[in-house]
Amino acid sequence: MKSKEMAALEALLGHHFQRPELLDQALTHSSQARELEFLEDAVLALVTGEELFRRFPSFREGELSKLRAHLVSERHLIKVAQTLGLGNYLRLGRGEEKSGGRSKTALLVDALEAILAALYLDGGLETARHFILQAVVAPELARMNPESSGVPVMDFKSALQEALQAAGRPQASYVLVKEAGPEHSKTFTVEVRLVSTASTKIEFTGRAEGSTKKKAEQAAARQALEYLASQPAAAEEKTPSKSPAPPSP
Repeated sequence: MKSKEMAALEALLGHHFQRPELLDQALTHSSQARELEFLEDAVLALVTGEELFRRFPSFREGELSKLRAHLVSERHLIKVAQTLGLGNYLRLGRGEEKSGGRSKTALLVDALEAILAALYLDGGLETARHFILQAVVAPELARMNPESSGVPVMDFKSALQEALQAAGRPQASYVLVKEAGPEHSKTFTVEVRLVSTASTKIEFTGRAEGSTKKKAEQAAARQALEYLASQPAAAEEKTPSKSPAPPSP
C-alpha cells in the first residue's frame, strides 16, 4: 500500500501501525489474510459483550445476546465498512477488481474483521477496544436507543424458535432447495417449513434467497414469524356442554 493511503487509513482507524504488514495483510483478498478473522471474532465479541453488560445492567441475558448478535452481524458490519470507505483500500486481484470487488459485502466485511484483528495484534486490546466502541458499537446503539425503545427482533431464527416453543408447536425445519451462481458469488434459496400442531402435515412454507445460507434462513424465518403473527389466536378447547341438572323436587 502506498504511504499516503496507509496514512489516510491509519487516521481513520486512529492508530499508527508499528507493524504495517498486518494492515496490508488485512486488506489483501486471500486465504492468508483471512487467518486474521478467527482472532477478530473473539475480540469483537468480547468488547461488544462487555460494553453491553456495562451499559444495560438491567437487561436480561436474552436481550443482551440479541443486541450483540446484531452488532457483530454482517448486515451491521457492512455499514461500518462502507462508512469507513474500506473499498478504496482493498488489495484485489485483477479478476475481483473487474467484477466489482470493492463494493462486495463479503469482501468489505472480511476486510473490516481482519483490520480489527490487526489492531489487536499491533496495539493490544485497548487499541482494538477504542476503535470497536467508536466505530462499531456506539453509533449503532445511539441510533437504536434500546434502553427506551426496547430490543428489536434481529435474529429471526431464534425468535421463531422461541415463538414455536412458547406455543407448544413443533420446531421449524430449514431446507436448502437451490444453490446457483459462480463460487465467489453464489445465491442460496432456503425453505422454512412449519408443521401443523395437530398433524404431521406442512402448514406453512416460506422461501427466501440470500448470498449465504444463513441470510436465506433468516429471511425465511422472518416470513414464518409474519405468518404466525397473522393467525388468529387459537381458540380454547371446548369441553362438552353438560345438560342442566334437573330441578330439585
